[in-house]
Amino acid sequence: MTNAQPHVEPAAHGGAAGVHRPRLVIAGVGSGVGKTTLTIGLMAAFQARGLVVQGFKCGPDYIDPTYHTAITGRPSRNLDVWMTSPAAVREIFLRASAGAELSVIEGVMGLFDSRRATDDEGSTAHIARLLSAPVLLVLNAASMARTAAAVVKGCQAMAEGFAIAGVIANQVGSAGHAHLIREAVEGVCGVPVVGYLVRDAALDIPERHLGLIPAVERGELTPLFARLAERIAETVDLDAVLALARSAPPLPNEPPCLFFPAARPSGTPRARIAVARDAAFNFYYPENLELLERCGAELVFFRPTCGERLPEDVDGLYIGGGFPEVYAAELAKNHALKADIRRAAAAGMPVFAECGGYLYLCRSVTTTDGQTHEMVGLIPARARMQERLAALGYREVCAVRDTPLLAAGETARGHAFHYSVLEPEPDAVDTWPHAYRVRSRFGARTEGYANGSVLAGYTHLHFASHPRIAERWVTACEAFRRRRRQAGR
Repeated sequence: MTNAQPHVEPAAHGGAAGVHRPRLVIAGVGSGVGKTTLTIGLMAAFQARGLVVQGFKCGPDYIDPTYHTAITGRPSRNLDVWMTSPAAVREIFLRASAGAELSVIEGVMGLFDSRRATDDEGSTAHIARLLSAPVLLVLNAASMARTAAAVVKGCQAMAEGFAIAGVIANQVGSAGHAHLIREAVEGVCGVPVVGYLVRDAALDIPERHLGLIPAVERGELTPLFARLAERIAETVDLDAVLALARSAPPLPNEPPCLFFPAARPSGTPRARIAVARDAAFNFYYPENLELLERCGAELVFFRPTCGERLPEDVDGLYIGGGFPEVYAAELAKNHALKADIRRAAAAGMPVFAECGGYLYLCRSVTTTDGQTHEMVGLIPARARMQERLAALGYREVCAVRDTPLLAAGETARGHAFHYSVLEPEPDAVDTWPHAYRVRSRFGARTEGYANGSVLAGYTHLHFASHPRIAERWVTACEAFRRRRRQAGR
């Protein structure tokens, strides 16, 4: 695990004709057809050719981008229209793809799947349309031949504002089977089948168990990536794929809506913010961190599971999501850090924790094997893991009181994904200081915890959904910095 800050290439400026960025969307006809397998295989294969590859992921998922980053060495980015905006998606893409020779955008679910069945807002198709990106459609061709053409034809019929430029057949039984698929699809749809993958359990991506991200970062999946790259190079026409990506039209220059062209603050930082980043806490949108930096914050990374304490001379604390339940024993043993956090919060330091960080600030976490581990104890509640998913989906939050990130009444967007439930202590139930009024497809309810300088909740906020979040938080940390120094601490 590196403590280096997120790398961002400077945004390139094109002329009147716009900015040329070779790009391709890897979309599926549904979930589970092999998008991730094909995406990381293509990335690895092009990386082996010496190309500079940039990865992106449609939607809010934190997991798939870790594969992209591990292969390309460049932080992968989420492209999410609902959490941010169309303009923000284009800006994020242009900033991150600068300096790359190929951008590979992994889709989410099926090509047209979105929050509603009546339109494709926020879908992979929407992202492809926004970025004028050619789509490479991944088809699970097991047990079909000519029917593959019907599936592709149906997707073509609904493709408005973008082109299905090519098809890859996954899970075919043999080269002969792949030939049948090619004949059917190219004959009926007029779309090239640029390659295939034969069924092979050795190429399956491991189940996304809770220890996956550390395994990716430790390099344990590197042999799998190498095998995938070799197989892709054998049965996929990489030259044809690259030609499709290079056929993408130039993108227009637009005024930035997130990262304004003003010079990045230099000299003494306005505030230093500690960021927990290790095997237990690693769910951060890069833009969240970069917007804090843009507002004048210096980010100081530290590793709670490795016994590290709260960095010295910091003015704020950010604990993101992740897997604290997996590393609960290690976190429980770091008594010094837990005491540091309690003292910092008591002194008024702004503290923001989301999802896994929320659990860590509670009094304890009970894992699915029944073991209870003492956590920080800043929030009067106990967290309990369960086998069943507790929440999944997009969230819009409205602050019910002033917090270090949002003023009362301000809104932001994010998503939730967790298996845990929080159980407030009996004496805290009636006075629980909820942070947000949260709206989802299931209705509205209160959520989170906001007390003094502490804000925590299950929702993973995307700061680009309300860019003033970063400025408000850095300002709060800066004010704490002044008070701390005036008090001689």
